[in-house]
Amino acid sequence: NGCKIVQGRDSVEKIIEIEKPEIAIIATSGFEGLKHTLSAMKVSKRIGLANKESIVCGGELLFKEIKKYNPEVIPIDSEHSAIFQLLIGETEVDEIILTASGGSLRDIPIDEFEGISPEIVLKHPTWNMGKRITIDSATMLNKGLEVIEARWIFDVMPQMIEVVIHPQSIIHSMVEYTDHS
Repeated sequence: NGCKIVQGRDSVEKIIEIEKPEIAIIATSGFEGLKHTLSAMKVSKRIGLANKESIVCGGELLFKEIKKYNPEVIPIDSEHSAIFQLLIGETEVDEIILTASGGSLRDIPIDEFEGISPEIVLKHPTWNMGKRITIDSATMLNKGLEVIEARWIFDVMPQMIEVVIHPQSIIHSMVEYTDHS
């Protein structure tokens, strides 16, 4: 009774168009999230974004469209969510600092990398994650993607983003204001 059923590759875009949600949470993994984000921004006033791939793949295009439709975009994933909260009401920012554990390879000299087995790479010293993200962490690829994400979400130049190896993994991210606090 009154239930709408959609299916197919564009089903998310269809349901966004039908329901026109005021708030949309985009947590689709991979490149698909870009299409969902672009659809949501046309009708939603606020978008909670947990899909870094859409930002990494669509950066300039995505934020050009965000300026056109003007939804509030809130990062809802770990490091970027914390930075977003630290920046509320602040305009004098010197630096955004993302931390990285360094992964399973952080203490291995680079000249020993050739003999590293997949088992060693998959032994993250701090976190228990899936294989792909563990490898992305060990190679620092994930942090590179987070730098791109921060560049676009916070509209800063890459030079304002620093990555610090923090083996204890207590702090995920920080902001340094121009007064050095």
